[in-house]
Amino acid sequence: MREVRIIDGYDMGFPGRTGTYVLQEEKTTLVETGPSPSVPHIIKGLQELGIAAEDVEHIVLTHIHLDHAGGAGLLLKECPNATIYVHERGLRHLADPSRLEKGARAVYGETFDDLFAPILPIPKEKLVAVTEGDTLSIGEDRMLTFYDTPGHAKHHLAIHDSATNGLFVGDTAGIQYHQTEDCGVTFYLPTTSPNQFDPEAMHHSIDRFEKMKPDYLFFGHYGTCGKPTLALEEVRRWIPVFVDEAEQSESMEEVEENLFERVSTHLKDLGVPDGHRVYPLLKLDMKVCAMGLVDYLKRKNR
Repeated sequence: MREVRIIDGYDMGFPGRTGTYVLQEEKTTLVETGPSPSVPHIIKGLQELGIAAEDVEHIVLTHIHLDHAGGAGLLLKECPNATIYVHERGLRHLADPSRLEKGARAVYGETFDDLFAPILPIPKEKLVAVTEGDTLSIGEDRMLTFYDTPGHAKHHLAIHDSATNGLFVGDTAGIQYHQTEDCGVTFYLPTTSPNQFDPEAMHHSIDRFEKMKPDYLFFGHYGTCGKPTLALEEVRRWIPVFVDEAEQSESMEEVEENLFERVSTHLKDLGVPDGHRVYPLLKLDMKVCAMGLVDYLKRKNR
């Protein structure tokens, strides 16, 4: 496989949580920035790869959620020669991130500043809107192709890399939990964060991924998967489980508790013991997933 490097952004303080992919071609390209606190890790990672920040030409974002794109404005200050590529629905929110920040503050409350600040606006001349079928040449024989892939968010792109036959899937194909590899387990779950989760659209996007027959999936959270069919099938199985748990629960807190119980029981059956480091991360993720599921049901029932 043509090399695809990943720089750990230590999102929320967790190693292996959110990363920035580096494609070293004639035009150095980054996929995802993570949040602003990840930017120093990205700059250090580039230095370790022998890449000057000034030589980065393209920064590609799968979507504009702050854990994937919140650091774009800050990173651009370090990479002044770069252009940022984003879904056409997300461009205006990067140019003026005030609404994006307000929504995230409502979710993360007092922890927002530590996790995401600062959120800097990006000059419009540094932004390029892309959508279904658009392409970006980054080398003589390496092309990135963009696909409109809603489900997690309406402003979500997947990016096909011609050199690896790999797909950068952001969050539409869920999360790859590699933290349990010490127990011989890698597992995959959908991420249903607010406020545009749509299970039908997510199923459709996952079906598209499968039909493209990629050799690799590059997850926003986190890392490379060499078994795309297995991962996509597992996420597909969990989507109706998540929705069903939400429909049967009386409150957001109950959704969160029931999801965590359902998944943790599954993991314990696979041999992942109590006290494993994956559980605090899973607890956090189920809290955010519960918010998105409740929001989805409110929209559905209007």
